[in-house]
Amino acid sequence: MKALILAGGLGTRLRPLTFSIPKPLLPVGEKPIVQRIIEQLRAAGITDLILATGYHAELIRAFCGDGSKFGVSIRYVHEEQPLGTAGPAAALAGEIAAGELLLLMNGDLVTDLDFRDFIASACASGCDLTVAYAKHVYRSPYGVLTISDGVVTSVTEKPETEYAISAGMYCLTAEAIALIPSGTFFTLPDLIAKLLTSGKRIHAYPVTGTWMGLENIEHFNEAMQKLPRE
Repeated sequence: MKALILAGGLGTRLRPLTFSIPKPLLPVGEKPIVQRIIEQLRAAGITDLILATGYHAELIRAFCGDGSKFGVSIRYVHEEQPLGTAGPAAALAGEIAAGELLLLMNGDLVTDLDFRDFIASACASGCDLTVAYAKHVYRSPYGVLTISDGVVTSVTEKPETEYAISAGMYCLTAEAIALIPSGTFFTLPDLIAKLLTSGKRIHAYPVTGTWMGLENIEHFNEAMQKLPRE
C-alpha cells in the first residue's frame, strides 16, 4: 500500500518559525513532525511513501532522503504551484490498482490513530473514499438568545456545539483518484462534493484517541503534553 503525505504548505500561521523551516520539519519533542508520521506508517506496515512538496522542498528532501534511514522508501511529487489537499494525488493516477487504496494525509498531524484498523475499515466499507474524523466542541464566548417576534424567550450562557471535523487522513480508491484533475488546485472537500454529486457513499471513520493538527505554537505545546515521554 502507498501513502501520500502532504508536506508542501507554507505554514503561514506558524511564522516566523516557518520562514526558514518548513512546517513538517518543525520538532515535536526530539523529532520533526514528518519523522513521527513516517515511523507511524512504517509501524503499520506502510513503507511505500510519497511526499508532496512545495515550500522549502529542498530541506524536506535533504532530511528525508530516499527513506532508507527510516526503513521505508520515499519518493517525491513536487508542486510547482499549490494543488490543494487532493490535487497532488492526481500524479498517482494509474499507480493504484483496482481493489487497492491510497492513504492520503496531512503532514502536520500528531495522532495515535491505529492506521491498520483505519485501512481495514476503509477496505470493508466498499466506499471510494474514507474520511477519518474527530470531534470538535465549539463553545460560544457569549450568552445566546432565542428571539421570537422581537421577544427574548430564552438565554443560554456560552453554549457548546459539537462538530464532526475532517482529521486530515483519508483512504482513496483508484476510482476516487481518477476524479481529481491533474495540475489543478483541488481539495478534499471538492472531491467529497464530486463523489456525493455522483451518488457515491463516503465512509466516515472516528478518531477516538489523540489527534491534533499543529496550526499554532499553542498546539505544539499541547501536543508535547499529550504525547508519551520518549
